[in-house]
Amino acid sequence: MQNERKKVLIVDDNPVNLKMARNILMDRYDAFTVPGAEKMYQFLEKSRPDLILLDVLMPDIDGYEAIQHLKSGSATKNIPIIFLTSKSDTESELKGLSLGAADYISKPFAPHLLLKRIEMHLLVESQKMELKNFNENLQLLVEQKTRAVLELQNSILLTVSDLVEFRDDVTGGHILRTAHTLRLLLEEMLSRGVYQDEVESWNIDLFLQSSQLHDVGKISIHDSILLKPARLTSEEFEEMKKHTTFGEEIIDRIQSSTSENDFLSHAKIMAGTHHEKWNGTGYPTCLTETDIPLQGRLMALADVYDALISKRPYKEPFTHEEALEIIAEGRGTHFDPALSDLFLIASQRFYD
Repeated sequence: MQNERKKVLIVDDNPVNLKMARNILMDRYDAFTVPGAEKMYQFLEKSRPDLILLDVLMPDIDGYEAIQHLKSGSATKNIPIIFLTSKSDTESELKGLSLGAADYISKPFAPHLLLKRIEMHLLVESQKMELKNFNENLQLLVEQKTRAVLELQNSILLTVSDLVEFRDDVTGGHILRTAHTLRLLLEEMLSRGVYQDEVESWNIDLFLQSSQLHDVGKISIHDSILLKPARLTSEEFEEMKKHTTFGEEIIDRIQSSTSENDFLSHAKIMAGTHHEKWNGTGYPTCLTETDIPLQGRLMALADVYDALISKRPYKEPFTHEEALEIIAEGRGTHFDPALSDLFLIASQRFYD
């Protein structure tokens, strides 16, 4: 397909120069001529040339003033401009270039030199446009690939979390409900400035996706314990506690096979610490207060709340209000005081 001819606008108050320049260019380009800056402005309102040949010494509005006007306009600032002038001193040339001229050609101009200069600058503009388009397409491609990776990661998380819930059928829906609770709690934290600096450093979507793996260690718990339709004995409960460390080990194995370690950084922390308690009586390592990572302290609230309002073989579900009373009672013993206070506020939105 033949390339579209480039448009060149010639601006000069001398009709002889206009005719000469047009005759030189017309075989290769669509050449247009105007006798001064005002006519140039009028032309540019209707058409955009690919390059402008601009005379410097013109009455009323000279080339220096005209180029300043062009470079200040959003629609014309990127049009390359070559000055045409009979002035040959260095100071005049430097002034023109400093105002944004792409080149400076002295009159009378040699036809071959004029054509070569125009060809060169149009090629540069074409390459600049190709590079701009390439960068935009590259950015779009990166965004598409990033979305695809995130979708794949989320799909993996959902599949694994579904597998956990499939084995632990007494907690169906637990994973999605806790993620929903966490989102509302995080929104409340950010709006009220609670642990704001740390939360703002997280990728919230990644955090919520990772929360789906907080119980992944239950995959390693024997069915006789995981599916027992009654309260666990003390020995069985000790075995059940191991799902926290099992979860860390499972996520460690996943991380060792991928370079995307950030993807599961929150998941490992939540899996290992969501049963720790503020007063140090939790498990598996009896951490206390802020030694418990913020991710674990948040998941502890969401996890306990959902366990309270859910039916178990050994208990009926508590009401929302009863569960909140138990959360409030655990303030400063089981739960981070600041987070438990905030949880009670955020809980007003649980059923919106």
